[in-house]
Order: sequence, then C-alpha cells, then structure tokens
Amino acid sequence: MSSAPQHAGLSAERWSQFSFDDQILMIGNEMNRAMHLLEADKLEHVRRCYERVLQLTDLTVATATSRSRRRETLRWRELIAALYVDDRPSLQIHQALFRCLLRFTPTASGQIGVLFPS
Repeated sequence: MSSAPQHAGLSAERWSQFSFDDQILMIGNEMNRAMHLLEADKLEHVRRCYERVLQLTDLTVATATSRSRRRETLRWRELIAALYVDDRPSLQIHQALFRCLLRFTPTASGQIGVLFPS
C-alpha cells in the first residue's frame, strides 16, 4: 500500500522561510535515517527516504537564491537520484554523498564529526 509523500503539503513558499542551513540539516536528517536503514538492509524504507530527500532537494533548488547554490545542489541531486534507482544502493557511496551534503554549510559541516566519528 502506497501512502502520500510525507512532504507533499510542504510548499516552496514555506520551505523558503527556512535558512539554507536548516534546509540542508533537514535533508541530512533523511539521509541519516536512510543510512541506518541501509545498514539494516531495509531497502524499501531506504527508497522512501530517498524519495523524501529528493522532494526536499527539489524544494531547495526551487527556492535557491543564487545560481551557484542551485547548480551545486542539482549536481548533488543527480547522485542521490542514481542511488534511488539502484537496486542495491551502496552504503559507502551514500555516506560519501551524505558527507558532501553536510559540507554545503559551515553549520551542517559541524555534524560530520558527530555522525562519522573517526
């Protein structure tokens, strides 16, 4: 049984009220959830997380205030879309893309050491 996307009611107007830091951290929350589900081999749940990641990323692109931010976010989105269509997404690639996302802002970068301790 399919359900409506979790963020289906989230408008671009509402999303644009969040800072870019907050947008990245909210996308990161879904990436973190997907990472733990990948580790547990719950691939159908991972796919739903990727759907939410793509939805939030699309909102971020739609509300981007600069061309460079839009361009870099779209490049990152392409890589996540590749994981979404992969039958068995790689945990290592997921983690690399998650780290990349967190490097988009200094605030989000502060989470790298917490989420990926050496």
